[in-house]
Amino acid sequence: MARGYELKKDTIIIYRELTMLDLFLKKFLGILKKHSDYLVVSGFVSISTGRTRGTEDIDVIIPVMSKDSFDELLNDLIKNNFWCYQGDTSNEVFEYIKNLESVRFAKVNEMFPNIELIPFNSTKKAKSFEFNHPQKVKIKSFEFKIPPIEFEILYKELVLAGRKDVEDARHLRIFFSEIIDERKFKEYKLIILCELK
Repeated sequence: MARGYELKKDTIIIYRELTMLDLFLKKFLGILKKHSDYLVVSGFVSISTGRTRGTEDIDVIIPVMSKDSFDELLNDLIKNNFWCYQGDTSNEVFEYIKNLESVRFAKVNEMFPNIELIPFNSTKKAKSFEFNHPQKVKIKSFEFKIPPIEFEILYKELVLAGRKDVEDARHLRIFFSEIIDERKFKEYKLIILCELK
């Protein structure tokens, strides 16, 4: 074990207690997984390692869904006390999904925290790559999937590049210094830069 985590087989085990934000995401993913595969990306990746910074949303990417599959997902979320910022019916909300636009979900009567659900298709090469190379993370009983650590770091540095993103990337480089594979940065950089062209 090193720095509050260890790598067991293909899963990163992070040693800390679950937070309210973890439990919120755990409940959402418990519903989402019945209808679609997913990847948790961006700010929550660094927060999950114990980085202290505020966040109001958690970004989750999913492959674009059919209307029928999305109907089932939305109904299941509503049944479990989530609501969607973009509308109350599948006809309203699916227009966003179909057009690869994100939609947000929160608990009923609350605005924050919320999940930003981001659909993508095969034209999004970087998202497709990270989605097809997931890294499993486990905190207590909560297991979820994130991009490869090296990919997440580079995406924050090269694409998002805001102050919080650069600080997140620096934190991840330090926190995971003992398991980062420097060779992967070269490979992943080419994939990310191709999407920026």
